Amino acid sequence: MDTMKNIVLIGFMGVGKGSVAREIVKHSSYIALDTDDLIESMENKKVKKIFSQNGEEYFRKIEKSVAEWLEKSVKNTLISTGGGFYKVKNLKKIGTIVLLDSPFEKIIERIQKHPNAVAKLKKRPLLSDMKAAKQLYKQRRPEYLSLADVVIDVTDKTALECTKEILKKVKKHV
Repeated sequence: MDTMKNIVLIGFMGVGKGSVAREIVKHSSYIALDTDDLIESMENKKVKKIFSQNGEEYFRKIEKSVAEWLEKSVKNTLISTGGGFYKVKNLKKIGTIVLLDSPFEKIIERIQKHPNAVAKLKKRPLLSDMKAAKQLYKQRRPEYLSLADVVIDVTDKTALECTKEILKKVKKHV
């Protein structure tokens, strides 16, 4: 791929952005960044703690500064994002937007089947109330779809299957 630009993975929390990102790195020349990891490094605390101590508004402000840095400073990188990162105003300027899409029930099922399920649920403060989480999913999904340059249905697919599909579709999109 001559004109490699950033790939930005968006999608609901727990859809597999991190797993797919790690797989893409193994099978391409991309390096990976995770926006939640960047925020945790900047703040020297976990996302869950930022939410509980400083609130969601504060967290979104940090996301905005991370997005500005990504746009200006990061090239040829795979960027996996937190579930709400898609709301940053400059998202399209950061790279090709790839939505990892799956029905809500399948996302929850996927998390619950994970060997580390308890920890995975615990680190996602917005999944502590399933009814509210489903409502959030219903609100976000159309927004994700409207922003995506490429949509990948990840339901019942391995991270490797998703990776092959992403790399093929992104190459066509660039």
